[in-house]
Amino acid sequence: MDQGAGAITLSDFLADWGLELAARKAIASTVAALAGAGVVMADRVARGAIPGRLGGVTARAGEFDEQKEIDVLANNGIIEALKAAPVAALASEELDEPVVLDATAPLLVAVDPLDGSSNVEANVSFGMIFSILPSHPTSTSVAAFLRPGSHQLAAGIIIYGPATVFALTVGSGTHVFTLDRATGTFLLTQKNVAIPPTTNEYAINSSNARYWEEPIRIYVHDCENGAGGPRGRDYNMRWTGSPVADIYRILSRGGIYLYPADSRKGFHQGRIRLIYEASPIAWLVEQAGGRATTGRERILDIVPVTLHQKSPLICGSREEVDHVVRLYSGDSLKGQSSPLFGRRGLFRAWN
Repeated sequence: MDQGAGAITLSDFLADWGLELAARKAIASTVAALAGAGVVMADRVARGAIPGRLGGVTARAGEFDEQKEIDVLANNGIIEALKAAPVAALASEELDEPVVLDATAPLLVAVDPLDGSSNVEANVSFGMIFSILPSHPTSTSVAAFLRPGSHQLAAGIIIYGPATVFALTVGSGTHVFTLDRATGTFLLTQKNVAIPPTTNEYAINSSNARYWEEPIRIYVHDCENGAGGPRGRDYNMRWTGSPVADIYRILSRGGIYLYPADSRKGFHQGRIRLIYEASPIAWLVEQAGGRATTGRERILDIVPVTLHQKSPLICGSREEVDHVVRLYSGDSLKGQSSPLFGRRGLFRAWN
């Protein structure tokens, strides 16, 4: 991280950015409220199980999603923080329907209050993902949130790890702030993040390999074959099971994150929620010079049709993501076979 940014606080950054336009001041106020909720949660997370157990399951949503005590705590904290912000309504992964806060306010917030919370008892990093959108002229219901990610006004992730870090974009690059625990203040520690265009690191859950579509099988197989295979270089695989942790690693040093659609029941459209996970992550990555796609279309161009719609997500270093897109289009399936690492390898043989 670039420490030359000095002691610029998040408040200073937002005040300077929002200096001239009233609309920006509303966005800045809302970002500050979300950051405040993040500071409170960071303190609670840092205390672990001392105040009480956080990992207990309070509800289930379908076969794979669990709501934990800490999810409810984080969600309630965000609602309280936003009551003083210019927000018309809040959509959350933890709520079936949006919550109306101030129907006359100019903004909407969509949030995953605690992404990766399944890792809480393992002490693995997890965090908040949020998206800020303009309010709808006539609605604060689900319909108000059904817009492509290209309509976002701000997006961010707050990661609760060894340090609490906040990656933010307001459309002028992606910037990273680190929480000074002594003062409870976020300080700018990296301005204008630049994801390296190439990488030798990928993140995917290989336990699902038998369900993958052919382009993903090919991509991972080629990475595993390393310098002697079609890609001509060795790769490392990293997977935390916590998207915010994997995405922050990519912002820090490059890489590619893959959570593709697959043939399992309930995963044909992927697993990542479009409005409050994939879209804000995509904008952060694109603002840092990377790419974000389903493999077939740009994430930020997708118009959602339901509030909790799922999407595949493939994002990170530009050239690596572009290579995966070419695999989906079929362009990279030609001319790369060899007797040893041809298109009949381990993953490619499965249908």
